[in-house]
Amino acid sequence: MVLSCIDPRFQHLVHNYLKKKKLIGKYSAFTIAGSAVGVTHNKFKKWHKTFYDNLETSIQLHKIEKLIVINHKDCGAAKIANGKKEFSPVNEKKIHKESFSKIKKQIKKRFPKLRVESSLISLDSKITKF
Repeated sequence: MVLSCIDPRFQHLVHNYLKKKKLIGKYSAFTIAGSAVGVTHNKFKKWHKTFYDNLETSIQLHKIEKLIVINHKDCGAAKIANGKKEFSPVNEKKIHKESFSKIKKQIKKRFPKLRVESSLISLDSKITKF
């Protein structure tokens, strides 16, 4: 399964990344504002159950063994999660890093056999693995 953000600026970048990994036509997709930020941060708490219910269904229906989480830089949901603090590159990286850490812990607890791969993509297609 691939978890990614709704931001239209990144749809083609995510597609190209998955194409390079030869995954086109081989994954379930869940797209939500903020990607991992949207399914882990308290500001979006109402969304969390929906994601995990969907993930459980995807595991049952498609026998998925890995969750690929793709967050992106200049993320509006990360800005919301940041609150009133200055939204600096350092703060944004911290928000993404925390979301990756939280989702990995939650996945390990709920779905111990599911592997998690997490990446941060920028508008110039640069990928940073976490």
